[in-house]
Order: sequence, then structure tokens, then C-alpha cells
Amino acid sequence: MPLPIEVTRGSLARAGRVLAIPTSPGKTRPQIGSGADALETLEIDAKAALTRDDAKGEPGEVVTIPVGRRGVDTVLLAGIGDGSPRALRKAAAAVVRRSNGSESLATTLAAGQDERGVRAVAEALGLASYKFQRKSEPKPPKLQRATLVVDDVAAARDAVVRASATIAAVHTARDLANTPSLEKSPQWMVERAQEMAALKGLGVDVWDEARLAAEGFGGILAVGRGSTRPPRLLQLTWAPEGASRHVVLVGKGITFDSGGLSLKPNEGMVAMKTDMSGGAAVIGAMSALSALGVRSRVTALVPLAENMPGADATRPGDVITHYGGRTTEVLNTDAEGRLVLADALSYAVANLAPDAVVDIATLTGAASLGLGKRHGALFSTSTELTGELVAAADYAGERLWPMPLVDEYRSALDSPVADLQNIGDPETHFSGGAITAALFLREFVGNGPRKVPWAHLDVAGPARADGDEDEVTKGATGFGVRTFLRWLEAT
Repeated sequence: MPLPIEVTRGSLARAGRVLAIPTSPGKTRPQIGSGADALETLEIDAKAALTRDDAKGEPGEVVTIPVGRRGVDTVLLAGIGDGSPRALRKAAAAVVRRSNGSESLATTLAAGQDERGVRAVAEALGLASYKFQRKSEPKPPKLQRATLVVDDVAAARDAVVRASATIAAVHTARDLANTPSLEKSPQWMVERAQEMAALKGLGVDVWDEARLAAEGFGGILAVGRGSTRPPRLLQLTWAPEGASRHVVLVGKGITFDSGGLSLKPNEGMVAMKTDMSGGAAVIGAMSALSALGVRSRVTALVPLAENMPGADATRPGDVITHYGGRTTEVLNTDAEGRLVLADALSYAVANLAPDAVVDIATLTGAASLGLGKRHGALFSTSTELTGELVAAADYAGERLWPMPLVDEYRSALDSPVADLQNIGDPETHFSGGAITAALFLREFVGNGPRKVPWAHLDVAGPARADGDEDEVTKGATGFGVRTFLRWLEAT
């Protein structure tokens, strides 16, 4: 359950057992921000503590002062740097991690901030407190409540309500992606989505393996053939009255990726329970549309399959037929995400009349090699859509970097026996594996009755974290949920 976040005004000293007060860089020592009166009430020499720790007031820096009186356990002096939303997120995340030994936290980090700043603080508190467990005796978090002490409660409350909806959506995505694949089959994912949809007022449609075969979803079927747990295609629909824009979100849902017959080494499989992080992000985002009052019609498509090396698995050299009739020669069964996405994209363009299509996938290691673990690669056929998504990511605290769709690389996907091959031909000497993967997907959004703006987010890096960092926690991160929600809120 996400950390409850309250809003109040008045004395910080009586609002929680841990008190967090912002500090910012000064000429000789950090300057103490809102909440300094609590230091006087508790008779704390904050200047001495800052000097002792050689504090600078930088984002994420925390000076801890034990108190143990008047109902207060600890005071935290939290650096906020320039006070930007990104710096506030870093500060709030550091504070909540230092507060886990107490039952309540109160902070003035959001005092004097606009809607964006308040939301940044609240989201970071909720996201950094996330924990996933499968222990026989799970330990409940000791921190039960966080309180933002602000001047204008009414103005801050709406931002916190929106932040809380976003936090819950990210937690949903993280929980789905962190669930072990022994439990998480394609059908399990469908059932979790159906439960959520019933609570959130969403429409649901599901293709089982028989319907997938009857309607020609050859990519999804090919990837799922090697598993005893058959594939699915999940569709979720949000259709508010008066919607004038229709957005389609497509998320890769490979519930475990062994590589198929092109088997990964063991170390390459360890994190592959999270290879459905794109699908989890889409499902998570859909769970918050009602709470956020999104006015656009939104359809989510999540192709779900388990990529295993079973007796009936797709073989390198096989040719498959996608939804809509295009054919692909499969040269590497570990390049499976693009095969299932191709079916979903083709279906969306042919049947749903979208005004924009955005897909998200842990697609290529090449994207993380180029951009690292915190940036998602953004490819798009629309400069306007690119700008909207980059702005939404920046607002939401995520990072997207626009990448080129290099037309000269398209020839690397030519096959002598099919319309396409699923990996770039090494003989062409084009590297850029993330680019060729995006070019492959582009083939399936440009063949409908009209040209649809399309964007592809390759999040193989930021969808997983090796450790806690700022508001991101170790394991699945839920990357993309915040970007989608901010984008949809603004359109």
C-alpha cells in the first residue's frame, strides 16, 4: 500500500516524529528554509550541526540530528540545492529513506512551492518508500504517514491528490514487474488487469490463443509457442464522454524471456521477469486515468507471451505472418519483443483510428549502452509528439532522449525470403541496434489508411534499477507511468 500523504498547516514540531526541514546553499553555510521555528521550539543548534557535517545544502544531502523529546525522534536538515522539482524529488527521497525507523514524517519541503513542486515532493516520498516482498514473514513498513506542512492547504491538496494517484499507478506497475515469473503467466497478467479495470471503470477485451490464431496475430503466437502457458492479447479502454482525441498505448508484455531457442546465458535471464515492464507501465497508467480526470479516450494494448525454448518453439529461420499480412524472417528468437509489438501496432492502426500511438518496451540492450540506466530512448515520426513526451517526462521526473530514425539503416532489415527480418544484417556493418529495432516497428504503423503520429520508447535501461537511487527503488522502476500520466493530463 502506498505511503499515505497528508497536507496541513501550522507547527511542524507537532506534525510528526521525524521532522525534515529544507536547506539551500549559502555563501558560508547552508541557509535554513521554512520550518526553522521548529528548531527553536526544540532548542536545536542547527548551524552547529551543519558545520559539523560540512553540509553544503546540495540535493539529497541530509544532516541528522537526534532529538528524543517533545514527541520528536529526529530532525533532518535536507539539502534542496536550487529548489527545482528534480532537486526536490532527490531531497524528498533521501528524507523518506532516513525516516523508516519512525512511524510518522512531517516536512516543510513543499512549503512555498507551486503545484509542480508540491507534486514532486509528494511523489518522491511515496515512490521512494516502495518495497516488494515475497518473504515468509513480511515486515510491514514502520513509516505509516507523511505530512506536508504548507501555507496554502487548499492549493497543495489537489497536487497531493494527483501525486497519490500517480504513486499508486507506479506501484501497480512495479508490483506487476517484480512478481516472479513462476507466478506471472500471460493469463495471470490478464486477471490482474481485469481486477483493476473493474475497480477503475475500464473496458476489457482479451484474445486467447484460439482467437489470436483465428485473427492472424502471428507474431504473438510465434513468441509464445515454446511455453506451456499460452499467449494473450489484452485490451483496456478508457472512454470518457466528449473525448475528442484517441490515444493508443502499446506495452511489451513478455512475462519471462529466456531468449527462446536463441538462449540467453543465465546472468542475462536473472532480470527477465521484468521484461514485461512496458506492459506493466501501460496497465499502471490506465489505472490512474479516472482519478486524474483524463479527458482523452485511451486504449491500451498489451501483447503477453512467455518466450521459452520448448519443443514447439519458433526456430531461427522460421517465417511468421503478422496481423495485417506482413511477414518476418526470425533470425534470432531473442529479438522477440518487436514481434509481439508489431502485431499490436498493426491492429491499432487498422482498427482503432488513433490520433497518436505510443509503444513502450524493454526492447534492446543497445539503448542502455548508449544512454545509460536513467534515460529512455525516444524514437518518433512526429516532432510534435516528441516534444510533448519529452516535456511530460521532464515534468514528471523521468528522462527521455530523442533518437534518430536513420532511413539509411532500413536496408539492414531486408530479408531474401520475407518482407523483413527481425534483426539487422551484420553484413551491412550498421550498428545501432536500438535504431534498427525502432525501424522494424515503424514498418507496422505506416501501412494504415492514414498516417498516424507514432512514438517508441525503448526503456531497457531505466525500467530496472540495480539499487535505490532518488525516488527509484531496486528492481522494477515503473518507468514510463509518470510520463504517460502527465502527457495525458495535459492533452
